[in-house]
Amino acid sequence: MRRPLFLLIFLSFALQTFAQADATPSQRLNVLSDKLQAMRRSLDSMLSALKEDEKEKKKDKTELDTPIGRVKSLEREVSSLLNEVNNLRGKVDRSEKYEIKDIEQLESAAAELNTRVDNVLKEIAKERVAPVSKVGKPREVKKKTKKLLGLIPIGKERDEYEELIGTVSPGRDRELFIVATREVRKNNYEVGRLLFQVIITTYPDSPYLPMAKLAIADSFYLEGTTSSLIQASAAYQEWLTFFPTHPLSCRVMLKIAEAEMRQIGLPDRDITKAKRAEQRLKAFYQRCSDSPLKAEVDKRLEEVQNNLGLHNLGVANYYYNLSVKQGKGGLKGAQSRYLEILEKYPKFAYMDEVLYKLAVTYQIEEETDEAVKYFQRIVREYPNSEYVSKAKEQLQLMGASVPEPNPARLSVMPPKKESFFENLKNQFLGIYPLTINKDGVLMSDDFDKSKFELIDQIIENQGDLNASQIPQALTTVVRTNVEKRP
Repeated sequence: MRRPLFLLIFLSFALQTFAQADATPSQRLNVLSDKLQAMRRSLDSMLSALKEDEKEKKKDKTELDTPIGRVKSLEREVSSLLNEVNNLRGKVDRSEKYEIKDIEQLESAAAELNTRVDNVLKEIAKERVAPVSKVGKPREVKKKTKKLLGLIPIGKERDEYEELIGTVSPGRDRELFIVATREVRKNNYEVGRLLFQVIITTYPDSPYLPMAKLAIADSFYLEGTTSSLIQASAAYQEWLTFFPTHPLSCRVMLKIAEAEMRQIGLPDRDITKAKRAEQRLKAFYQRCSDSPLKAEVDKRLEEVQNNLGLHNLGVANYYYNLSVKQGKGGLKGAQSRYLEILEKYPKFAYMDEVLYKLAVTYQIEEETDEAVKYFQRIVREYPNSEYVSKAKEQLQLMGASVPEPNPARLSVMPPKKESFFENLKNQFLGIYPLTINKDGVLMSDDFDKSKFELIDQIIENQGDLNASQIPQALTTVVRTNVEKRP
């Protein structure tokens, strides 16, 4: 059963607002600015198409109840709201006084405005549907002097885009999908998104509509800026809400987590994104427990939890040095942080350090049994650790037995240390090393004409995918050595 349009639009913005809740004020305003600019481009696209429409040329374009009048009115509202956003962003950048509720009010206003923009664009598109395709028929080509919507180049390409956007006819949704895919692959993300959005607003019954929405999310993910990744996460979540049982749903869930992971900073900085990524990955297990991607999720969860564990370790070591080395307070603070790592992150890469320092805190408190337990665990489970000799020494001093190492753990080596220059680069750029790639769900980041990707399969299938056509491995590539590509 189809959901009412207004409900879909409301859910869309509710999810996007939720996704921004933990972003900084500057990030929220950047995202809001991007969304308003996208709205304005969609309105400009429709306005350009209406001006070419012979029916509209006969009408009084100054009247508000005409399609052109409605579009121009909305365009003025969008521009006005965008000016308010830019003014507030200036205050934030200059560290002037502002209220968080000002941002919230702008987000609410944008959500309400987007609802009206979408409704008007869909209404006008239905009015303009051509009963007979104009594909293949001669058309007067006019000389142009400016870029269409400030995005599309002058000349032959611009003329192609203007025809795609300006003519509503059967089969045009497929052409739009192919050209939009091409533009995203050329890193013309805004142009690609505009063309995908035309499918959504102009062809509401198109078989390409679900994949056009997913391709828009991919375009944000491939673009990779902080603002784009925030919007990618929201767009993927929106798509998942509307198409929860689609064969690609588990991949989309993983991509939401990866969008958060790509924003993770160093462990000594804000860990909000790492916590959100952990939540997303754990949600994957609940919803996709039988997915072949589970092994990939295991790796990502371990990386995220290493980041969170290192954050806790840094705090714990601060209190440890304060109490153990400087003789001041903080012993319980260190102890609680070490115990939290033990409980929450059992696969933490630096667990041997955690165990050793936790044992020392119990030694100082004269809780010998607890200290022995953790010293012995180091000897058994981390036989190649730099703390093994110290742990053995302490066990002997306390008259406790020194256990034999677990044979299954003899091959476990300490994590590889970063080189000086690699560490310097990461510190300078604020990068935490992760193994995730930058590919989307349907398209890869590094486009290769010899590879046939999921989005190509969608085009070949006339709009969607079968479960059997989705690779078991985490890849967008279906097959290689393909000659013809869109």
